[in-house]
Amino acid sequence: MRGPVPVPLLLPALLGLAFLVLPLIALLLRTPWSSLPEQLTSPEVWEALRLSLLCATLATAVSLVLGVPLAWLLARVEFPGRGLVRALVTLPLVLPPVVGGVALLMALGRNGVVGRLLDDWFGVTLPFTTTGVVIAEAFVAMPFLVISVEGTLRAADPRYEEAATTLGASRFTAFRRVTLPLIAPGVAAGAVLAWARALGEFGATITFAGNFPGRTQTMPLAVYLALQTDPAAAISLSLVLLAVSVAVLAGLRDRWMSAS
Repeated sequence: MRGPVPVPLLLPALLGLAFLVLPLIALLLRTPWSSLPEQLTSPEVWEALRLSLLCATLATAVSLVLGVPLAWLLARVEFPGRGLVRALVTLPLVLPPVVGGVALLMALGRNGVVGRLLDDWFGVTLPFTTTGVVIAEAFVAMPFLVISVEGTLRAADPRYEEAATTLGASRFTAFRRVTLPLIAPGVAAGAVLAWARALGEFGATITFAGNFPGRTQTMPLAVYLALQTDPAAAISLSLVLLAVSVAVLAGLRDRWMSAS
């Protein structure tokens, strides 16, 4: 649309843009650039960064293994209560992360519904461990992947799968050899989103896994801890997460920023 932009629309649009961008600019302005290399090369930062990357990658792998079949089920199979299942899958998106952490404790804690059985039968304890971090991150990140993959599946032509099954392939073979290559870009985009969400997870992680350096202290938790004792270190750590977020956005630009 050409022509002058109406002031009643332009003014709130500019205010909205400033509201979103100003905190990021303030973060860059307050970054202690002179001491940044020293801040980022400390062993504590590297340990938190290593743990964050490891746990986010494992959580994304869990999301892929469980989330892609779940998305296929929601997109391709008609069954009673499918709408309810979809609502339950997307619930962690709107659930406060701390509530998610409490729910995980009720399910997988030592006295939880399943956690008690794991402890009694196998001696496995999940809360306040690195595995607990992966579980908490996968819990909040998997819905992003499921939504992305389900949308891609719905946009993909199902006649290719039907043709493969008509020629004798099982539904699993058709999914593996036909559908999966078709939806690979959507799966990749969903995996990147899930990884970014897992990397920035805070509430469910600190509730379910705690904040133990070297074991469960990821970058967001390190930022929270540093903010109370060393604000300059907190700003430096935040800059790292900001850089990762920008990299993720740049990687997804062809998918969500080229619609015009």
